[in-house]
Amino acid sequence: MKSHTAELWFHVPDRMGFVHITPEVEAEVRKSGIREGLCLVNAMHITASVFINDDEPGLHEDYARWLEQLAPFSASPRDYHHNRTGEDNGDAHLKRQVMGREVVVAVTDGRLHFGPWERIFYGEFDGRRDKRVLVKVLGE
Repeated sequence: MKSHTAELWFHVPDRMGFVHITPEVEAEVRKSGIREGLCLVNAMHITASVFINDDEPGLHEDYARWLEQLAPFSASPRDYHHNRTGEDNGDAHLKRQVMGREVVVAVTDGRLHFGPWERIFYGEFDGRRDKRVLVKVLGE
């Protein structure tokens, strides 16, 4: 079994945003030379997410509004106990928990094996600084 590991770096200038990262992940699958296996993609930060869904801007706006309703931003320690540590991102931790940490995609014939509309996204919930995503491809 072979493996290939890479780190991708992203900088979302806003507090929350979604970045289509499928092309970058596909490039790492190609570099790996692996024809059959699995590709793990995970956010290496506890206020960020990696998820699979449709590349449709209206859906991304729906996610942003829905997540803000579930866990509205507030820097106040009264609203989020986590903010008592001096941080202001208690909401970002909750948003990440809902959206998930990672995805695993099958690699078939050297390509990511998706359903018709599936794409990989990086979700940022406490942006404004560089963050990384791990890509690990395993197989033959």
